[in-house]
Amino acid sequence: MIELRDIRKVYQLGDEEVHALDGVSLTIRDHEFVAIIGASGSGKSTLMNIIGCLDTADEGSYRIDGQEASDLTEKEQSILRNRKIGFIFQQFNLLPKLTAYENVELPLIYQGISAREREDRVLRALRLVSLEHRVHHRPNQLSGGQQQRVAVARALVTRPSLILADEPTGNLDSKSTADIMGLLKELHAQGNTLVLITHDNEIAAQAPRRVRLLDGRIVSDSGAPYDRSGTENRVPDGRDVWKNGASDSGDGTENRVPDGRNVWKNGAPDSGDGTENRAPDGRNVWKNGAPDSRNISENRGLANNRKSRRGGGRT
Repeated sequence: MIELRDIRKVYQLGDEEVHALDGVSLTIRDHEFVAIIGASGSGKSTLMNIIGCLDTADEGSYRIDGQEASDLTEKEQSILRNRKIGFIFQQFNLLPKLTAYENVELPLIYQGISAREREDRVLRALRLVSLEHRVHHRPNQLSGGQQQRVAVARALVTRPSLILADEPTGNLDSKSTADIMGLLKELHAQGNTLVLITHDNEIAAQAPRRVRLLDGRIVSDSGAPYDRSGTENRVPDGRDVWKNGASDSGDGTENRVPDGRNVWKNGAPDSGDGTENRAPDGRNVWKNGAPDSRNISENRGLANNRKSRRGGGRT
């Protein structure tokens, strides 16, 4: 699990301070597929670097699998990156003199894995991305899409608990983009945790959860991470803006709708236990337009303009 609380990062550019991240709080649970979306300068790359332990925050707390990242030495952070995080970069970052096999094998050598186990894991990873027939090809002998598949295999070969993909389709044509996104979806379906960094709305829309950054702050989140056990999903950000009390539907979908003005409404269907799902809007008027699953009638709280007819209202 990834837990970020009130993360701040400031860069000094001459006499100017640039607040790359300004109080970001975010929780990503195991097995989620989350797209972090934003324009250039929004802070998304800085956030990815902090999540990947490639950089540290100036303020705030970042925990990965229960470990506080700021408590780790540089060597311990390096070990964590190598064993728990798989990186997929826009520029592929393949070593040009090494074959596809050797590029995928490299992180296992750093881990001290035996030659026999390395061979088994490398070939398995390359088969997973349908490149078993290109194992002896160097990067300049592969297409852009094939090079990115090698990068995906390299990210997977260490069996990480988290895969970070930074603009993985940015240098690809439309067919290769579709292939890579299909592969990422397959990886998620297999139980991997994926965080996708992108500026492309169409790419982000393919992730079940989307978090948008603007000027170093989270301005929207399509939903708190769902809990497959069916329990309620609630994740406040550092400013108590994001709230969700809708019960999980149990099928992995998310029941949340922010309206963009810090006014929270809930139209999730009745949970089946006879209770009503309500969220307050900014005027403390309770509303719910979800159909009751037992009698098909609508369960609505009393808005201000109905008080006189119903004898009062909830505030």
